[in-house]
This record gives sequence, C-alpha cells and structure tokens, in this order.
Amino acid sequence: MSDRKSKFPLGDLGVVKVFAPATVANVVCGFDVLGFAVNEPGDVVEMKLTNTPGVIITKITGDDGRLPMASEKNTVSASVQHYLKHINRLDVGVEIELHKKMPIGSGLGSSSASTVAGLFAINNLMGKLLTAKELVPFAMKGEELACGYGHADNVAPALLGGFVLIRSYDPLDVISLPTPPNMFAAIVYPEVDVPTKDARQMIKSKVLLKDAVTQWGNVAGLVSGLFMQDFELIGRSMKDVLIEPTRSILIPGFDDLRKLAMDHGAIGFGISGSGPSVFALTKDKETADKIVQQQQQHLKNLEINSKAFVSAVNAEGPRIL
Repeated sequence: MSDRKSKFPLGDLGVVKVFAPATVANVVCGFDVLGFAVNEPGDVVEMKLTNTPGVIITKITGDDGRLPMASEKNTVSASVQHYLKHINRLDVGVEIELHKKMPIGSGLGSSSASTVAGLFAINNLMGKLLTAKELVPFAMKGEELACGYGHADNVAPALLGGFVLIRSYDPLDVISLPTPPNMFAAIVYPEVDVPTKDARQMIKSKVLLKDAVTQWGNVAGLVSGLFMQDFELIGRSMKDVLIEPTRSILIPGFDDLRKLAMDHGAIGFGISGSGPSVFALTKDKETADKIVQQQQQHLKNLEINSKAFVSAVNAEGPRIL
C-alpha cells in the first residue's frame, strides 16, 4: 500500500460528515466473534483535510468532557493516523469534530462507532483506497486503545453492517452473515456503570470442556439459524454458559429483564457487549416496542433510569450524511 496515493489532490473534497452505527457484540453465545449493527443510536464525525500535516481533534460534543482531545489518545484520531501511515500519506492534514450521539460505556460499541465513522470519513476523503473489510484492522487499533484489547465484534459489523462472524483473529478472517427479514432489536440501557475493562477482567481464563462444547454448539446453531431464517433455532442457540453468568451480576434485575423479554415474545435475550445494555431479538417492531416499554418500567420501579432503542438490523454500516 505504500505506493498508493489518492487520485484526488488535497483540499478538493472539502468536508465529509459520517454517521456510524452502534453495535451489539457477542450476540449472547459468540464472545468476541459475533456482532450485529443497529440503525440507532450511533456517532457522527465531521472531517476536513488541511495543508498542515497531522491529525487533530478540534471539537467533541456529547461526551460531558470524558473523551481525550489529544490525537494519540482519542480512538478516532489514533485510527486515522494508523490509516494515513499505511497509505504513506503522513503529509496529509486532518481536522476532526466528533459528535457523540450515543451513551459512553453502554455496551453498544460507543468507541467503535466513533472510530468507524472516522475511518470511513478519511477513506472517502482519500479516494476510497481501502474496502470496508480492509479498514477493520485499523478500527481494531481504536478498540485496543479504548479497552486494552483489539477485538472486532463491534467494529466489523459497524463497518460492514448486518451480522458478522470473526472466524479468526490471526490471521483476521471476517465473514458477513445473512439477516432474516423483519428482525428487530429491542435494546435497553440501564444507566449504571459497567466499564468494559472491568467486565473483561471478571471473565475466567479457563473453562470446562463440557461448557466449551455447549458454547460451540450454540454458536454453530445461531449461525445456522441466520442462514436458514429459523427464528426458533436462533432462539435456542442464544444461550451463554461461559460469560453471561458472571457479567449478568453487574446488571440490576437481569433475570427479571430476561423474563419480561421472553414473556412478551422475544426470540432471544442477552447482554449487549460487556453491558450494562441488554437486548432482545424479535420478529417485528411491535414486539420490540412492547418489550422495551415493559423493561423500562421495571427499571423505573427499581429507581434506575434507562434509555431504550428499537431498531431493525442495520444492513449498510456507516454512511455519509
């Protein structure tokens, strides 16, 4: 890639504004290897090329001052720097505005959405030198900066849209999976703090073989169910015997939230990423609406504020606004 240059001279493309979607990682049984994108919420990045080499963050909104402005510490700018180094264009100047439109630390891929929006923006400004799949490793650099581990189960679906399987990390092998028609996600974010790094540290480093076998079967069943458009198989497969029993302890009323979802027609239910957001897959929007209403009322009874999102599975990934 070192000899590939943009076919556009600097400055000709002006400013680009990009939206990138939130994502549900793991999809219950697929820790670090499965995820899907949703239409909302998401983040927005505005990017401008300049004649002064270097990547700078000029503005961040919606983060309550929680995110770093320093270019080497912010996931968006750091990923853009890796991209520019890869295409041998360190002569490029980039100014970035990041507009957080989704909650930080929600388990919905907040850092991923920002990073993906930035990479999609710079790739467009430089003449689309890389495909969406080729951008995944650069987005993983952002995840490594955000939580200490460069996983792809958020960034890959955010870039590619739909359901995504990461078959292997070394070498990286990312596979897009089909989405059954009319599938919706009912997402509820209880406003409690579950940092991703802390949630990862709770996970056991060794598991029983019998539990691993159960998990393999569920991952294979979920992937098969997506291909077969078999909602019952998808639901039977959305069970996690390795991670959820530990992580669910951090989410208030988790078992009750699951019962509400399943009693009101969910295909399956689980934790989104590391939490505290939870999600249910449904066969239609009406069912999803009903589930989030019931779950939010339950959390209100527990004196816990929450946000809810009902969305079809996002098929397109990031888009220019």
